Amino acid sequence: MPHTSRGSPRGGTAGALTPDGEPVLAVRFAVPGVPETFVHRPRVAECLARAAAGPGRLVLVNGPAGAGKTLLVADWAGTAPGPLVWLTLDSAGNAPGVFWAYVLEAMRHHGLALPEGIGSPARPGGVDDSLLARLAAHLNGRTEPVTLVLDEFERVSAPEVAEGLQFVLRNAGAGLRLVLVSRTEPLLPLHRYRAAGQVTDIRAADLAFRPGETDELARRHGLSLSEEGARALTERTGGWAAGLRLCILAAQHAEDPEGFLKEFETGQSAVADFLLAEVLEAQPAPSQDLLVRTSVCARIHPGMANALTGRDDAALILEQLARANAFVEPVGHAWYRLHPLFAEILRAHLHTRHPGLERELHGVAARWLCDAGLLTEALSHAADAGDWAFAADRLVDDLAIGQLLTGLDADRLGGLFSRMAPDTPGPAADLVRAARALARYDAGQGLLDLDRAEAHLAEAGAGELPAARLSCAVLRVVADRLLGSADRAGAAARLAEELEGQEALRDRLRAHPEVRALRLAALGSAQLWAGRFDTARATLTAVVEASGGPATALPRHEALSGLALIDFLRGWPGRAETHARRATAEAERSGLPSCARTPLGPQVLAAVGIERDDLASARRHLDLTAAPPPGSRDPIAVSWQAVTRSRLLLAPGDPAKALQALQVLDALDATGDMPSAVVPSVWMDAQVALVAAAAHRVRGDPEAAVAALAGREEAGPEYAIASAQARLAAGDDETALALLDGLPGLDGRGPAVTVRALLVRAQAARLGGDAVTARHLATRALALARPERLARPFLDAGPWLRELLEPRAARGGGTRWLPAGLRTEGPTRGTGGPAPVTEPLSDREREVLGLLAQMMSTEEIAAELFLSVNTVKTHLRNIYAKLAATRRGEAVRRARELRLL
Repeated sequence: MPHTSRGSPRGGTAGALTPDGEPVLAVRFAVPGVPETFVHRPRVAECLARAAAGPGRLVLVNGPAGAGKTLLVADWAGTAPGPLVWLTLDSAGNAPGVFWAYVLEAMRHHGLALPEGIGSPARPGGVDDSLLARLAAHLNGRTEPVTLVLDEFERVSAPEVAEGLQFVLRNAGAGLRLVLVSRTEPLLPLHRYRAAGQVTDIRAADLAFRPGETDELARRHGLSLSEEGARALTERTGGWAAGLRLCILAAQHAEDPEGFLKEFETGQSAVADFLLAEVLEAQPAPSQDLLVRTSVCARIHPGMANALTGRDDAALILEQLARANAFVEPVGHAWYRLHPLFAEILRAHLHTRHPGLERELHGVAARWLCDAGLLTEALSHAADAGDWAFAADRLVDDLAIGQLLTGLDADRLGGLFSRMAPDTPGPAADLVRAARALARYDAGQGLLDLDRAEAHLAEAGAGELPAARLSCAVLRVVADRLLGSADRAGAAARLAEELEGQEALRDRLRAHPEVRALRLAALGSAQLWAGRFDTARATLTAVVEASGGPATALPRHEALSGLALIDFLRGWPGRAETHARRATAEAERSGLPSCARTPLGPQVLAAVGIERDDLASARRHLDLTAAPPPGSRDPIAVSWQAVTRSRLLLAPGDPAKALQALQVLDALDATGDMPSAVVPSVWMDAQVALVAAAAHRVRGDPEAAVAALAGREEAGPEYAIASAQARLAAGDDETALALLDGLPGLDGRGPAVTVRALLVRAQAARLGGDAVTARHLATRALALARPERLARPFLDAGPWLRELLEPRAARGGGTRWLPAGLRTEGPTRGTGGPAPVTEPLSDREREVLGLLAQMMSTEEIAAELFLSVNTVKTHLRNIYAKLAATRRGEAVRRARELRLL
């Protein structure tokens, strides 16, 4: 007889309701019963036992369906220390209010006394941060930790639920141990827990049966297998628990069980014969027909089954099959699923008995799913039906063309349409081909496909095919971005924006926010390449402020990276660092694969590291971008990679290799890794000249430095400053002074530009014999550089600067942040150094302080650390009090004096 792993609950759920008024289903709190045939596997159970006894707070049991996850945890639950709360989830858990209502009720159901003050969620779609804070505080105050098991966690896909769970887990401390049983990776920052050694992973490889365990499973079912037979069966099934049990159950009816298992082949095997005879043929004819026809579907809805069979009673038949355990199981919301092995055998049966019918059935399923609004599933069936014109038409008409470029489904859709016949006619097929080419950064092929699509659209009426016309315009913006043409991208973007205003597309645009995000991100990148920094900033900021979600994750990630580059180019390394780190956090939170991420963010972080003379950090970041995605031809990322690599080589004093690194850009043009039609970027060419000039100065050739910057002075104050510095090195003081006197305004420029201007003026004053002015200018440069820890301008200035950096020139904060060769003084506040803190800072306060030093706002710090804004404000008050500071800047300065940063 089955036994349960936990005793009767001490609390009840009678009359409890979820925020949407539905009754709480207590059955979801029951620990599943473990059958007598269950094989207890100490090697896996010990992993759970060690996790319960160790410091870790998160246990992830992750594996495919039928891997035995739930029974493994249910078996362990009977011996788990302390109180254990079990909750089996369903898709309703995607509503945060419903999820937390169930969690709280599960705790009460399992006898956990919760204070009344914790409360309950008031609405299905959200939960107050204060409720989660009260729950976390209560758990943190417990002397004995609570183990919360969330089974079938793969059903929870809402980021809001995962963020709330992460908040409670972080703030409950040792009072909560979380066990997630899931088929997929949960939306939690697992890398942080793994880095801290606070997560126990039990994966599919751990769950897979080994030959000895397979033998034990067979014996519990009354079968005796040889060592060779157990090993062969394990290898054949991959140790998959459900597959093993299914084979063993089938073998029970064979005269030679071991021989039966050795002969097993899908479609042509004793197992197939058994399933067809004992399961399929045991059903009435209508049920048999339904099972065979629906086997082409990964999941089955009664309405789709009716369309596939021409009947109207599929709901009743499916319900009866599920009740009879005929390898049909309900998966929620009226959907059903065939057992994968059974479905595979049925498809083989269909192929043999009814040749050609399978493609027809896929076509019917595709159309039904499209009508039901399930485009993703419909496209797979249309592909299997070979109906590529229909698949392309549906993708484009739904305004989902952007999903080939962004979103978590981009790779799957790209692979699916890679099978599309090259001669598939129509504008939609041309647009799909164009999108796939642009996803590979192949602007040339993309433009050819777009030209063909536009020719087809020109033949249609002016008001027809609005989704295709908008898709074409957006893809034009993407293509023009790759070619660096801000003018053409702007024209295409204006057309796309005009088309977006059509009433017929309003609902589809709401369902596909990635269309607008892609348009703006591509336009902003084109404007950035063209040097229209203010316009690009506004465009990219609009992307960042757009609605979140996986569909727009890639455009937001790229926009944040672009903003980081703009900040760096304008001389604001701190702001650049903040935007670059936000870009990385966006990619990680959204699960963007590494191959889909732009290398621009790490490149900017490397550039910031060079400015601060943190060359080890710069190398680490730049190494992340050393192998860009195959075919990546983004002109900004490719060019900036070469510029930053050159700066990194120049920093320790290797001008020859620095100049060689810049030649990579010429090589890329020659090999075709950069589109030949890319519009030149004035500022990027000037940046290349800037680095080349610096390299020539280091190698002692100031005339070459002057030549490299000739004609670049009008590109911006940075280049005029560098040209003046080169001319001073070449002895042309008169021209250098003229350049400095004619220097354009530095409005909008940050300290990285202003500090360099001050240092060049200081050098000119020193050469002119005005030591007082030179020292005054150096002092101002130090004051501006200190908050950003800018070391590179002082290192690049030359040895003459040392004599100006005496203690009184650095008064007001010291030069400890400069490299050792430029430091001139000890503590600046008395002989004993800065006053110590009144009380040590906690680890969390140090985290907040570190982000504060990066000029992050209170809201940004809260998002980065998964805290509420009020909690961050509390930490800030504590930091100010401990550092005897009243403002952010003062706190950061005191922390640096005390070497806390």
